[in-house]
Amino acid sequence: MDGLTSLEKSLAKTESDADAALRAATAVVSSLKKFRVAAKTGNLRELRRAIEVAEEAISALRQQFSNAKEGWDFNEETYLSGRAFSLEILEAAEQMGVKIFEQDDRLYCYPFLIRILPNERAILIDKKRDRGLRPSIFVNHLRELQNKPVRFRSEAFLESLCSVYATAVKTRGKDRQGEAAVIPLVEIYGMLTPLPGHSKEYSRQEFGRDLYLLDQSGVTTTREGKRVSLHTARGNEPDSKVIPIVTRDGQMKRYYGISFTQER
Repeated sequence: MDGLTSLEKSLAKTESDADAALRAATAVVSSLKKFRVAAKTGNLRELRRAIEVAEEAISALRQQFSNAKEGWDFNEETYLSGRAFSLEILEAAEQMGVKIFEQDDRLYCYPFLIRILPNERAILIDKKRDRGLRPSIFVNHLRELQNKPVRFRSEAFLESLCSVYATAVKTRGKDRQGEAAVIPLVEIYGMLTPLPGHSKEYSRQEFGRDLYLLDQSGVTTTREGKRVSLHTARGNEPDSKVIPIVTRDGQMKRYYGISFTQER
């Protein structure tokens, strides 16, 4: 991501132009203050000179702002709609030592799922919109978020999975909970998001992320003493039956099924 196609470099140039405009604005303020003092004190000798200096400063500011405005000619719509922005974020993350990985149409930075919203000129971090699109600033923001404790209610999520699992087992004709029946996770996900539009509110990627967070949390037993087992795919399952997730270290993990057993 070099040259003018880089959002980072384009923003840096425009930031520099804005700084130059601010310096010109400071000169305008300074000249206007001298103009006011001359008028206030009745210094007629300085008054006309102050007017000339202020006029020159205002003209310089107008030109500097025009240069800054014309300098921002970045094609943001094309840039954000393609893969260029994702690639620049990944490049910035690598340079800054922050682990970000790409999966499907999203970026994953443990424990956050990131989606680019081109039409809104925004980035979605889980459910929160962020309009700070400068790659270096955004990656640094992710690093700060990573340093905070993970806010994930493992116990509540486990209880929800157990409840849906029990329903899925019973729909198979008889109560087989004690046999630790393995239920496909895509079926569990479908039961969690049964109504139209719910899958947009809670995507399969988010479901996979939550499974991984549960897996990492060490929380394995429900309040009623049922122990969960998450089963990974063996390799011959179709992609439609697998819930994939990129781990914290960038490895692919493919979840397939879930089972619960009653602890003795």
